[in-house]
Amino acid sequence: MSEVSLSAGRTADLGLIGFAGLGNMGWPMAANLVAAGCRVKVFDARLDQARRFAAETGCTAASSAIGLADSDILVTMLPNGAIVREFLTAPDAGGATLAGALGPGAVVVDMSSSRPTGTRELGAILAAHDVALVDAPVSGGTPRARNATLAVMTGGGAAVAARLEPMFRLMASSITHCGGLGSGHAMKALNNYVSAAGLVAACEALRIAQGFGIDGRKAIDVLNASTGRNNSTELKLAQQVLNQAYSSGFSLGLMRKDIDAAIELAGDVGVGLLIGREVLSAWENGERTLGPGADHTAIARMISAPGGDRA
Repeated sequence: MSEVSLSAGRTADLGLIGFAGLGNMGWPMAANLVAAGCRVKVFDARLDQARRFAAETGCTAASSAIGLADSDILVTMLPNGAIVREFLTAPDAGGATLAGALGPGAVVVDMSSSRPTGTRELGAILAAHDVALVDAPVSGGTPRARNATLAVMTGGGAAVAARLEPMFRLMASSITHCGGLGSGHAMKALNNYVSAAGLVAACEALRIAQGFGIDGRKAIDVLNASTGRNNSTELKLAQQVLNQAYSSGFSLGLMRKDIDAAIELAGDVGVGLLIGREVLSAWENGERTLGPGADHTAIARMISAPGGDRA
């Protein structure tokens, strides 16, 4: 992979960037790379999705996973770490794996929300093929994916992560190297644990205020002018919950998965939790009731409204 630098908002040659996963987040992230002048080849399990992306952006689409084997940098933006591992290690009809077909010195960048322990295991598998792994999950949702202001948290070799920074800058406004391999995925899970707890507390406070006769918008204004302010009070209560839009673009099932990963991580490092399992239980109940595909802000529907109804 060639050395890179940014100039006038564009990038010098990063080599060929393979991008796997063109969902709600992956599509705008990959589109920003193409728009910046990067050489990009995309793949999605829905082949029509990849072809449509290529037609709209002018890049190339691969017809199979192994079609990304010529990538210098391979970005995965898939639902979870198990799918990432299968994508890289499952043999095709001829017995070849993408992990084995990547060239020596290639870098896999897992921007999915994967479990940290699984990331370390995958790193060892790739290292046997002289392929480096960097975990680089993101936070910010689809609006920030579109305008390239995501937060990226990386784990893995510091030198490799630093070489990737120009690529990250085309998708994000905040990049933090968190430590060794798996550290980025650990911080993503912990971030979403805090976010999930804050959202439930904010929705409960809103319901209580309404039950007492306080106008919902005034309650939100007070929270945002006071110490209760958090991401959910600023960006979700009025925009998604009060109007019952529930359309943030991040699913309830994915949030539950990240909370579960955070609780598992707490056990791995021996940290006892005061509210963690209660938070997980609330989101598990939400997933059972509303379905994993429901928007994560729809967790508000699980909180009793004044009179005992649910919104």
